[in-house]
Amino acid sequence: MSTRNFLSTLVLFLAGCVGMGYDNRSYPSLTRRPAEANVASAPVASVAPPAVVTAPAISDDFAALAPKIEALSAQARDGEAAFEAAYGRVSDQVRSATNAAISSEAWVAANLGISALESARNGSVSALASLDTLYADRMNAIAQGKSTGGADRIDSARRAALAIVDTQNDKLDGLKAALPQP
Repeated sequence: MSTRNFLSTLVLFLAGCVGMGYDNRSYPSLTRRPAEANVASAPVASVAPPAVVTAPAISDDFAALAPKIEALSAQARDGEAAFEAAYGRVSDQVRSATNAAISSEAWVAANLGISALESARNGSVSALASLDTLYADRMNAIAQGKSTGGADRIDSARRAALAIVDTQNDKLDGLKAALPQP
Protein backbone atom coordinates (compact mmCIF):
# COMPACT_ATOMS: atom_id res chain seq x y z
CA MET A 1 0.00 0.00 0.00
CA SER A 2 1.48 3.34 -0.95
CA THR A 3 1.89 6.17 1.50
CA ARG A 4 -0.70 8.26 -0.35
CA ASN A 5 -3.35 5.53 -0.08
CA PHE A 6 -2.48 4.93 3.56
CA LEU A 7 -2.84 8.60 4.46
CA SER A 8 -6.14 8.86 2.57
CA THR A 9 -7.51 5.86 4.42
CA LEU A 10 -6.32 7.22 7.76
CA VAL A 11 -7.94 10.63 7.13
CA LEU A 12 -11.26 9.01 6.19
CA PHE A 13 -11.15 6.80 9.28
CA LEU A 14 -10.45 9.73 11.59
CA ALA A 15 -13.16 11.83 9.93
CA GLY A 16 -15.68 9.16 10.87
CA CYS A 17 -14.70 9.51 14.51
CA VAL A 18 -15.41 13.26 14.60
CA GLY A 19 -19.16 13.10 13.87
CA MET A 20 -21.93 14.42 16.04
CA GLY A 21 -24.16 12.25 18.17
CA TYR A 22 -27.83 11.51 17.59
CA ASP A 23 -28.73 14.57 19.68
CA ASN A 24 -26.32 16.91 17.81
CA ARG A 25 -23.88 16.97 20.72
CA SER A 26 -20.28 15.99 20.27
CA TYR A 27 -19.03 12.87 22.00
CA PRO A 28 -18.24 11.90 24.64
CA SER A 29 -21.03 13.34 26.66
CA LEU A 30 -21.19 12.52 30.32
CA THR A 31 -24.65 13.93 30.84
CA ARG A 32 -27.40 11.60 31.85
CA ARG A 33 -29.39 10.11 28.97
CA PRO A 34 -33.16 9.73 29.18
CA ALA A 35 -32.89 5.95 29.58
CA GLU A 36 -30.70 6.39 32.64
CA ALA A 37 -33.12 8.69 34.45
CA ASN A 38 -35.16 5.86 35.97
CA VAL A 39 -32.22 3.67 36.94
CA ALA A 40 -31.15 5.75 39.92
CA SER A 41 -34.48 5.30 41.66
CA ALA A 42 -34.69 1.54 41.14
CA PRO A 43 -34.58 -0.49 44.38
CA VAL A 44 -31.48 -2.52 45.08
CA ALA A 45 -32.10 -6.22 45.60
CA SER A 46 -31.13 -7.54 49.00
CA VAL A 47 -28.39 -10.10 49.10
CA ALA A 48 -28.92 -13.28 51.06
CA PRO A 49 -26.14 -14.30 53.43
CA PRO A 50 -23.86 -17.01 52.12
CA ALA A 51 -24.83 -20.56 52.93
CA VAL A 52 -22.75 -22.43 55.44
CA VAL A 53 -20.56 -24.90 53.58
CA THR A 54 -19.77 -28.12 55.37
CA ALA A 55 -16.70 -30.15 54.60
CA PRO A 56 -17.35 -33.06 52.25
CA ALA A 57 -17.31 -36.46 53.80
CA ILE A 58 -14.07 -38.26 53.10
CA SER A 59 -14.61 -41.75 51.85
CA ASP A 60 -12.14 -44.46 51.15
CA ASP A 61 -13.87 -46.05 48.18
CA PHE A 62 -10.75 -47.69 46.82
CA ALA A 63 -12.21 -51.13 47.45
CA ALA A 64 -14.81 -50.39 44.77
CA LEU A 65 -12.09 -49.33 42.32
CA ALA A 66 -9.88 -52.40 42.76
CA PRO A 67 -11.95 -54.66 40.44
CA LYS A 68 -12.00 -51.92 37.79
CA ILE A 69 -8.22 -51.54 37.99
CA GLU A 70 -7.76 -55.29 37.65
CA ALA A 71 -10.14 -55.44 34.67
CA LEU A 72 -8.27 -52.63 32.91
CA SER A 73 -4.93 -54.31 33.63
CA ALA A 74 -6.26 -57.55 32.16
CA GLN A 75 -7.50 -55.64 29.11
CA ALA A 76 -4.01 -54.19 28.61
CA ARG A 77 -2.46 -57.66 28.85
CA ASP A 78 -5.03 -59.04 26.37
CA GLY A 79 -4.15 -56.22 23.97
CA GLU A 80 -0.49 -57.11 24.38
CA ALA A 81 -1.20 -60.78 23.63
CA ALA A 82 -3.22 -59.92 20.50
CA PHE A 83 -0.46 -57.60 19.31
CA GLU A 84 2.28 -60.18 19.87
CA ALA A 85 0.24 -62.88 18.12
CA ALA A 86 0.02 -60.75 14.98
CA TYR A 87 3.50 -59.23 15.19
CA GLY A 88 5.45 -62.20 13.79
CA ARG A 89 3.31 -62.44 10.64
CA VAL A 90 3.43 -58.69 10.01
CA SER A 91 7.16 -58.60 10.66
CA ASP A 92 7.63 -61.24 7.94
CA GLN A 93 5.48 -59.19 5.53
CA VAL A 94 7.52 -56.06 6.21
CA ARG A 95 10.80 -57.93 5.84
CA SER A 96 9.74 -59.20 2.40
CA ALA A 97 8.64 -55.69 1.35
CA THR A 98 11.72 -53.83 2.59
CA ASN A 99 13.17 -53.42 -0.90
CA ALA A 100 9.86 -53.52 -2.75
CA ALA A 101 8.66 -50.60 -4.81
CA ILE A 102 6.09 -48.26 -3.32
CA SER A 103 2.56 -49.41 -4.21
CA SER A 104 3.76 -52.88 -5.15
CA GLU A 105 1.74 -55.83 -3.92
CA ALA A 106 4.27 -56.70 -1.20
CA TRP A 107 4.43 -53.08 -0.01
CA VAL A 108 0.63 -52.79 0.15
CA ALA A 109 0.35 -56.13 2.00
CA ALA A 110 2.94 -54.97 4.54
CA ASN A 111 1.10 -51.69 5.13
CA LEU A 112 -2.19 -53.53 5.55
CA GLY A 113 -0.47 -55.81 8.06
CA ILE A 114 0.79 -52.78 10.00
CA SER A 115 -2.75 -51.39 10.07
CA ALA A 116 -4.07 -54.71 11.38
CA LEU A 117 -1.30 -54.71 13.99
CA GLU A 118 -2.33 -51.24 15.13
CA SER A 119 -5.92 -52.47 15.47
CA ALA A 120 -4.77 -55.49 17.46
CA ARG A 121 -3.35 -53.21 20.15
CA ASN A 122 -6.59 -51.26 20.69
CA GLY A 123 -7.25 -53.13 23.94
CA SER A 124 -4.01 -52.00 25.54
CA VAL A 125 -4.29 -48.41 24.29
CA SER A 126 -7.88 -48.18 25.48
CA ALA A 127 -6.96 -49.62 28.87
CA LEU A 128 -4.15 -47.09 29.23
CA ALA A 129 -6.52 -44.22 28.43
CA SER A 130 -9.05 -45.49 30.98
CA LEU A 131 -6.36 -45.88 33.63
CA ASP A 132 -5.12 -42.35 32.92
CA THR A 133 -8.64 -41.03 33.41
CA LEU A 134 -9.13 -43.08 36.56
CA TYR A 135 -5.83 -41.81 37.95
CA ALA A 136 -6.66 -38.16 37.18
CA ASP A 137 -10.11 -38.52 38.76
CA ARG A 138 -8.60 -40.12 41.86
CA MET A 139 -5.97 -37.41 42.20
CA ASN A 140 -8.67 -34.73 41.90
CA ALA A 141 -10.80 -36.47 44.54
CA ILE A 142 -7.80 -36.65 46.87
CA ALA A 143 -6.94 -32.99 46.26
CA GLN A 144 -10.54 -31.97 47.01
CA GLY A 145 -10.58 -34.07 50.16
CA LYS A 146 -13.29 -36.42 48.90
CA SER A 147 -11.15 -39.57 48.97
CA THR A 148 -7.97 -40.85 50.46
CA GLY A 149 -5.32 -43.12 49.03
CA GLY A 150 -5.39 -45.61 46.21
CA ALA A 151 -3.65 -43.42 43.66
CA ASP A 152 -0.42 -45.42 43.98
CA ARG A 153 -2.15 -48.68 42.94
CA ILE A 154 -3.83 -46.98 39.99
CA ASP A 155 -0.50 -45.44 39.01
CA SER A 156 1.22 -48.82 39.21
CA ALA A 157 -1.35 -50.35 36.84
CA ARG A 158 -1.10 -47.29 34.60
CA ARG A 159 2.68 -47.58 34.38
CA ALA A 160 2.43 -51.26 33.46
CA ALA A 161 -0.06 -50.46 30.68
CA LEU A 162 2.15 -47.58 29.53
CA ALA A 163 5.14 -49.93 29.28
CA ILE A 164 3.06 -52.28 27.09
CA VAL A 165 1.93 -49.44 24.81
CA ASP A 166 5.46 -47.99 24.59
CA THR A 167 6.85 -51.38 23.54
CA GLN A 168 4.13 -51.67 20.91
CA ASN A 169 4.89 -48.16 19.66
CA ASP A 170 8.59 -48.98 19.35
CA LYS A 171 7.87 -52.15 17.37
CA LEU A 172 5.43 -50.35 15.08
CA ASP A 173 7.90 -47.53 14.49
CA GLY A 174 10.57 -50.08 13.56
CA LEU A 175 8.26 -51.79 11.07
CA LYS A 176 7.21 -48.49 9.51
CA ALA A 177 10.81 -47.32 9.22
CA ALA A 178 11.77 -50.51 7.38
CA LEU A 179 9.29 -49.81 4.57
CA PRO A 180 10.00 -47.30 1.81
CA GLN A 181 7.84 -44.21 2.29
CA PRO A 182 6.01 -42.39 -0.52
